[in-house]
Amino acid sequence: MKPSLQHTRGLAGLDRPARTIGKYRLSLVVSIIGLLAVFLTVQPNFATAQDRSDRPAKKFVIATLSTHADRVSGGDVLVEITFPRAHRKHPLVVTLNGQDISDIFHPGEKPNSRVGLVTGLALGKNTLTVSGKGWGLRPESLELTNYPVTGPIVSGPHLQPFICQTQDFQLPDGTTLGPPLDADCSVATRVHYVYMSTGGGAFQPLPSTTSLPADVAMTTTLTGATVPFVVRVETGSMNRGIYQNTILHDPTKDPPPSPFSPPPGWNKRLIAIHGAGCPGGWYRQGAAQGVNPLNATRLAEGYALFINTLNHPSNSCNPFLAGETTMMNKERFIETFGVPFFTVSMGGSGGAYTSLQVADAFPGLFDGVVITATFPDALSIAFAGLDGHLMTHYFAVTDPTGFTDAEKVAVTGYSGIQAFVDAANQSQRTDPVPGRVDIPGYNSAVWNAAVPVELRYDPVVNPGGARPTVFDVARNIYGIDPNTGFALRPFDNVGVQYGLGALNTGAITTTQFLDLNENIGGYDQDANYVSSRTVGDVGAIKRAYQSGVTLGGGGGLASIPVFDAGGYNDTSGYHYQHFHFAVRERMRNENDDADNHLMWRGAVPAAESWAVLTNWVEAYKSDNSDAPQRVKVIQNKPAAAVDGCWTAATPTEPAQFIPEPQTFSSQPDSQCNALYPSYSFTRQVAEGPLDANIMKCQLKPIDLNDYAVSFTPAELQRLFSIFPDGVCDWSKPGVNQVPVVTWASFGPSPDNLVFE
Repeated sequence: MKPSLQHTRGLAGLDRPARTIGKYRLSLVVSIIGLLAVFLTVQPNFATAQDRSDRPAKKFVIATLSTHADRVSGGDVLVEITFPRAHRKHPLVVTLNGQDISDIFHPGEKPNSRVGLVTGLALGKNTLTVSGKGWGLRPESLELTNYPVTGPIVSGPHLQPFICQTQDFQLPDGTTLGPPLDADCSVATRVHYVYMSTGGGAFQPLPSTTSLPADVAMTTTLTGATVPFVVRVETGSMNRGIYQNTILHDPTKDPPPSPFSPPPGWNKRLIAIHGAGCPGGWYRQGAAQGVNPLNATRLAEGYALFINTLNHPSNSCNPFLAGETTMMNKERFIETFGVPFFTVSMGGSGGAYTSLQVADAFPGLFDGVVITATFPDALSIAFAGLDGHLMTHYFAVTDPTGFTDAEKVAVTGYSGIQAFVDAANQSQRTDPVPGRVDIPGYNSAVWNAAVPVELRYDPVVNPGGARPTVFDVARNIYGIDPNTGFALRPFDNVGVQYGLGALNTGAITTTQFLDLNENIGGYDQDANYVSSRTVGDVGAIKRAYQSGVTLGGGGGLASIPVFDAGGYNDTSGYHYQHFHFAVRERMRNENDDADNHLMWRGAVPAAESWAVLTNWVEAYKSDNSDAPQRVKVIQNKPAAAVDGCWTAATPTEPAQFIPEPQTFSSQPDSQCNALYPSYSFTRQVAEGPLDANIMKCQLKPIDLNDYAVSFTPAELQRLFSIFPDGVCDWSKPGVNQVPVVTWASFGPSPDNLVFE
């Protein structure tokens, strides 16, 4: 199969052009796009009235509201039909596969529109046709492609083995879902109700759905509705995960929820939530969500929330699968409650990169994200770990010169030894070999206890077993080595001059620099140390970029607010600030600026960041001008949405906000950097970019002007011997570094296939 780049698709079946212009666009294209952006900004009403989407159509127009027409799941889809004007004498006729379903359509919110929940779709292709005798309009049809609710749609063949955990998943009433109904971990959908007591505390099960308890609390939502604080919790299975959605709904008097009768307490705003982690996130459904969807604060305001166990990286460390699952989850929500005014995503750590990656690769699912403890993606953590782990091995086993701790810090870039070691140990998520003895804190082959030992890979005992790595859990994206059956690996360190920055500042000697690069080595497919550098698979590298498994920043993130609300520790634990700045740099490199990215550091008050993000989204979503969405986002940025940092609160002083641009520096060159210095990482010390998104560098001949030191003739000969094909040219894009293919498919959907 050969890789291909095709068009990409937005919501409601709308096509959008593939993003093929990023950091390395031609200057002429830059000029044209820049002039166009200025024109749209200065003249937001340049389009004629007939061009606007709120004007009556000149023909029947059919659009899907809950998902793409070619990616429907579970047999139903919410459909909108618009037309020039209603015909009083003749009814509208809608058929599905030739059967009349006209009576399911209701007047829509738009003028001259009808909306209906189309059910009973057959698996595969279906035809929806709209006609009207006497309307003077020709019939129009839309092809709907329906997939099983068990998936897959775009993530490729289901990962095997896969452990169901429905019997361990606890419901709001204390019971469990019980055994799965099939091999796809399916369960019957359940609806539970919980309520908040006037005494406060935690939610309690609602004793009856016909009468409310005397101690039920009331809540007033952001839209001014005062309703009983009773929450509907729906739990079911989807894409082999367990989904839940929560929303204010009073079963004693509210009608059953539908897209045409949403709960009165819902403020028409939706929150996607995600879990955290990654190590151990493979081959299982998950017995917990990772984040509780019963968020009392947000529910009290009228927000609805949704989540799936496959959006918890500790269950499933595959962001593309998380994107597919989010697509299906949001479709289910819309078909149950209606179309939200906006959807925002929130999460920390693994939930942060899930928010970012889903938003970028599947634009339209989220209208804004607010994140903490940020990483670009799990792959960036693993790559930093792989570089670092080569260093720990060199220092522990090979080092003939005896690097001091200060010199180790200089060549790795971290704030100290502990920070360096903690980062290096994250390479464990790429190591499939159980029981490997290495430096303290390193744990190879991390498994969740739910996966039976007999299914697990062991190079001696079970060489055909499942491999617990970030690569193998996303094997449909990276591709499979036909010789081993293992996922192809994108890690590459050919041409990387480890410690070059430290050499140029005089922190290490030429001898140390040469010894380090001569003996650093690499890894084989089992993460064993080898003496040669690692050559990454260029096909796997390209697909990692295309799929968004490594965050690009030029897809959906180009046109929504992205709010990094802090959360890190540069001294240990691998939640480091350089990852936060890497996200901003990737967005800037792809979009020429990062004006839609906001960063707060320090002790950020969660209520403050939430208010700024939602006000921002509210503002640009309310902008009915003809400007492109990215322009709307930037133009409607609230006054409070400025970079800055927060001081730590004390017993006598509350936290204070310091507004100033956030920059990457370990020096006290600003108030915020004095309070919160940020440190480097191993590949940046090798003169790599801050965005850390070049997986395999292009090579250039050795240039002695790159060195601030002089080499002896013998050392020069040795340098050329270490790098016979040249060294990294960080001024160029990486090998196969391409933009994300938004709404890509790895099968079975044929739309926008990356593999043909």
